[in-house]
Amino acid sequence: MAGGLVALLDDVAALARLAAASIDDVGAATSKATAKAAGVVIDDAAVTPQYVRGLAAERELPIIKRIAIGSLRNKLIIILPIALLLSQFLPWLLTPILMLGGCYLAYEAVHKIWGAVFGHGAHHEAAEDVPKDEDTVVSGAVRTDLILSAEIMVIALDTIAGEGFWSRLIILAVVAVVITIVVYGVVALIVKMDDIGLQLADTRSGVVEKFGRGLVKAMPKVMSVLSVVGTAAMLWVGGHILLVGIDELGFHPIYDVVHHGEELVGDVAGIGGVLAWIVNTLASALLGLIVGAIIVAAQLGVSRLLKKRKRSTKASS
Repeated sequence: MAGGLVALLDDVAALARLAAASIDDVGAATSKATAKAAGVVIDDAAVTPQYVRGLAAERELPIIKRIAIGSLRNKLIIILPIALLLSQFLPWLLTPILMLGGCYLAYEAVHKIWGAVFGHGAHHEAAEDVPKDEDTVVSGAVRTDLILSAEIMVIALDTIAGEGFWSRLIILAVVAVVITIVVYGVVALIVKMDDIGLQLADTRSGVVEKFGRGLVKAMPKVMSVLSVVGTAAMLWVGGHILLVGIDELGFHPIYDVVHHGEELVGDVAGIGGVLAWIVNTLASALLGLIVGAIIVAAQLGVSRLLKKRKRSTKASS
């Protein structure tokens, strides 16, 4: 009886160790998958605060909460099942789908750069100033989030493609929840930072008052920096997805050139790893810039052609 009890306890301990190891593996894979999607996460956090611009301050947090719930619904109910089915039955489709997402990221980044340089984003800003009801704001934000969330989940899935089905399910669910909490927690903090600064500025303490006023003045700059970082991250992540995807699809010259560049600087004592990362990052961003510029140029060309046809149709009628 005692021997059987000891054996049972040994089995329980072994199962506990196995479960702990599995939890550690899931945690590590989750961290890796979340880190790979960092570029999209930064851009998501930079874009979302624009949806509550011009709305009553007391309605900002409730609207962000509704958008966050919609984002979580996008990830868990729509994207997660589709991603798992593809990875299980059509895994060869993941690389092309991921590359399409990389093209989208590159396009979005170059489109933002184009708008900043040539001022073509003015009509978007004017549109944002038009009063909208909350349902319209939330539905628009959730639709935009669907694209970004899909990209986040596919990037995460590609990172853990070698895991088992149930591990992929758990990891992606954790990634969905963690990223949603982080993104919209940061968004809520950014949106209310002005109000926090104003409250601090109303205090009688000199140091606190100065900090509050500085906070209010700094927020526009913080948003600008966040937007720039988000754009750069999109170029880097989108370009890296394309760089690796092209190589996986059988076209190796571009990846080989970048890899050779990494090897050239990789032997530098003390900083070789950092230099190799910089080479890969710059090459990825350059590829993203080139691909994004091609897509933006094609879009502008098609848009001008359609406008010419429309004008010619009106003139003939």
